[in-house]
Amino acid sequence: MRSHHQGGRSKLTVLQLLCAVAVFSVLLFTIQSSFFSDNANRKVNILRPEDIQILSEFQSSVQQCVGDRGLGLSAHIIDHCNLILKFPQGTNSTWYNAQFKIFEPLEFKYNVCEAVLLWEQYRNMTTVLTREYLDVRPNGWLDYAAMRIAQLGADKCYNRTLCEEHLNVILPAKPPFHPRQFHKCAVVGNSGDLLKTEFGEEIDSHDAVFRDNEAPVNEKYAKYVGVKRDFRLVVRGAARNMVKILNGSDNEVLIIKSVTHRDFNEMIKAWSLFSLIFFFQQFPLSYAVWYLSCNRLYQTLFIFSKELSYEEVPKEQG
Repeated sequence: MRSHHQGGRSKLTVLQLLCAVAVFSVLLFTIQSSFFSDNANRKVNILRPEDIQILSEFQSSVQQCVGDRGLGLSAHIIDHCNLILKFPQGTNSTWYNAQFKIFEPLEFKYNVCEAVLLWEQYRNMTTVLTREYLDVRPNGWLDYAAMRIAQLGADKCYNRTLCEEHLNVILPAKPPFHPRQFHKCAVVGNSGDLLKTEFGEEIDSHDAVFRDNEAPVNEKYAKYVGVKRDFRLVVRGAARNMVKILNGSDNEVLIIKSVTHRDFNEMIKAWSLFSLIFFFQQFPLSYAVWYLSCNRLYQTLFIFSKELSYEEVPKEQG
């Protein structure tokens, strides 16, 4: 049953790693160009025949890749935009979400068209919260700044000076990178697939490496995930472990996906001994921050888990 526990994540992310990302990187430019070259406001439901053909071919490629390398998964095409990935019949879901009191589902729906539209929408935007962004956004200081501050006691920043005091610790004048700055980016996640692979050299060969939450960087895992560390995207739940993770790095930029409050600001001040600290703008797709920073469509997803999880998984199942 333990293998199913890990399979809920590893099978899907292996798929992303081995084939879908490679195919998607090649086709994404073609698809988005076709979508938006004639009319920036086109809707997916009025695609041209050639658009549908491109998407259908991509879906077929994913289906074949899943069959060849999906470790038992199967891909079921619904239409040119939608497909479903399913675990083999008889698989038992063992990962339980205590918050929502449900087991992990055994099938996952994907909408390629929505992903392309989302990428097109955000690819030229900064993904780091900056003073410049708040200054130029309509009602940026009044409305949006208040959304990023917990314990404010108001739904808007009626007192701008007070809001600036809350945000100053994480509010740079300009972001640490700009859209499409890097030619090649590697995204190293933390969901558990790289323990028995050796992508370290390949990861380090990229112009920029983005690591997720507590994905470790040390000699123990160097051959698996490399040692290059440029950016790290962190959710608030991983905050308590960041000082240990960042220790030994004097140039890794920390980008936090959270709201700020007094206690959190004190923690950020401690982190600043190790790293530059920025806040992440809130987008519906978390990996947009990495896609948008690249100069071209050359980015690779690498998925890795925090060290603790491997102590719980038998070696033959890793």
